[in-house]
Amino acid sequence: MSAKLLRKLNPPLPSTLPNLITHPINGHTNRHQLPYNYLLSSCSSLPQLNQIHARILTHGLSQNLLITTKIITLYINLVPTMCYARKLFDEIPQPDVFLRNTLIRGYADSGPCEEAIVLYKSMHFDGLLPDNYTFPFVVRSCAVLSALREGEEVHCNVIKNGFDSDMFVQSSLVSMYSQSGEVSCSERVFDEMSVRNIVSWTAMVAGYVQNGFFKEGLSVFRRMTGSGTRPNKVTLVSVLPACAGLEFSNLGMLIHGYGVKLGVDSDVSLINSLIALYGKCGDVVRARSLFDQVEERNLVSWNAMIAAYEQNDMGREAIKLFRRIMSEKVEFDYITLVSVISACAGLGALNTGRWVHEIVARKGVETNVSIANSLIDMYAKCGSIDLAKNVFENLPQRSVVSWTAMIGACGDHGNGGDALELYEKMLKEGVKPNRSTFTELLTACRHSGLINEGRKYFDSMTRDFSITPGVEHCACLVDLLGRVGRLNEAYEFIKQMPVEPDVGVWGALLSACRIHGNLKLAELVADHIFLLDPQTVTYYVLMSNIYADAGRWEDVERLRNLMKERELKKIPGHSLVEVHRRFHTFLSGPKPRPR
Repeated sequence: MSAKLLRKLNPPLPSTLPNLITHPINGHTNRHQLPYNYLLSSCSSLPQLNQIHARILTHGLSQNLLITTKIITLYINLVPTMCYARKLFDEIPQPDVFLRNTLIRGYADSGPCEEAIVLYKSMHFDGLLPDNYTFPFVVRSCAVLSALREGEEVHCNVIKNGFDSDMFVQSSLVSMYSQSGEVSCSERVFDEMSVRNIVSWTAMVAGYVQNGFFKEGLSVFRRMTGSGTRPNKVTLVSVLPACAGLEFSNLGMLIHGYGVKLGVDSDVSLINSLIALYGKCGDVVRARSLFDQVEERNLVSWNAMIAAYEQNDMGREAIKLFRRIMSEKVEFDYITLVSVISACAGLGALNTGRWVHEIVARKGVETNVSIANSLIDMYAKCGSIDLAKNVFENLPQRSVVSWTAMIGACGDHGNGGDALELYEKMLKEGVKPNRSTFTELLTACRHSGLINEGRKYFDSMTRDFSITPGVEHCACLVDLLGRVGRLNEAYEFIKQMPVEPDVGVWGALLSACRIHGNLKLAELVADHIFLLDPQTVTYYVLMSNIYADAGRWEDVERLRNLMKERELKKIPGHSLVEVHRRFHTFLSGPKPRPR
């Protein structure tokens, strides 16, 4: 091995090599150790390291544990792969804990993380005890691999070896349990910490936010700042998705200001999080301003801005930005494509959607579940149910999301029977429905007037799958009952709902009252609606039309005056026509469009 390495690492060292100094090594004198320690400490590039390593092999110091440990550390830091560092490690007859920790850290940072766990287990086999430098990297590797069972075993060893009060070990355990979805375990470890630093607080904030517990994440963030711990940019990036998820734009702006105060407002990760926040809160102008300020955008920046446009019904801008990605030859991923396909669905842009589908096919990601589900939804909303079925049938593996998307596509096109058949087929294939599945199923029933089937599936949610109906399921059933004229039954159902009815539920019943001309019940329903949401103009217009149908013009005038007092204006309807991948908007009104 040494001769082979010499041939590979042959270039001579510079003549500025310091004078050799005699130094005892392993019980005998070796005059070469100290200068090589000095050279290795000042080494900053791979060519330098190769030269020094070649000379070390020449002088027979390859078995010196101290020097070899430094060499392995440098190769881990300077080379993107762990292969050569591992070869050097395997030549050491009895590597100590420090050297093993060095290699475990390298695998945790660069991968493969499985090797970090293998090395950790070999330490026990060789009779060596891990220390507080071993555990954080092993725990992190378990988190990356989603290896909860191995992580729990490591946690047991942490307690057994007396490191359960070590702040860095505990912080790594908090992150590991959070990434595995075991938030309660993260809480337990965090609450047992007697001393917390910024890493500990950030780990708990991120753990809550990553698992959708946004309010809890914000609560921990407030506790952290209240304790006097100053957040860093990682903390801010971790807490901003909670503001976005709850649409707390004001709090997000405060955190943005705090980032400016800390001087980290130019960090691209923080800017990306802010773009996502402002986009989710509807402030697309501010999001685009931040996007334009980024000097070195990464893919996350582009994806965040495209998603911001798509979420705010600005599909044309999202597609325009995607075309810019294509022209600037920015490498995009499936997240980009999902947002662009959703933008096409919102616009009803079938031709552009098929163009994006061609790009998907060229990239070979047609079987990506997220992309396939988006394509099904897009083709269905663009009126091409056959193309949606083709995408669905070509999927090698269909998840519950795929089945749900196809059931929704059939339901939206009035093919209630096909939607129910798909649902039964899904059950036969052993796929368990979720809340969204029942929403689409009930929607299909109401579009096709399948009252008995709708009742059956609504009851099946709790009876067969232990799913508590949400407000969206109740709204579907109310709309279904209302469409077939069973208005009193729908009203009684609302009064006995397992969840508090919202404006959408009452609005469904109000629409049914308009269809069937039930003015008395409409007035009762309108009272609930105007109490819950006095600012949405749609319900004022709907109630005004009900009064007009009944010939009660004084009440019509009263509602119109109320709308004027509250400065409520009806947004005009509009439609889009796509011609040669260009979109033309038509607004309702008397003025014709020239073309």
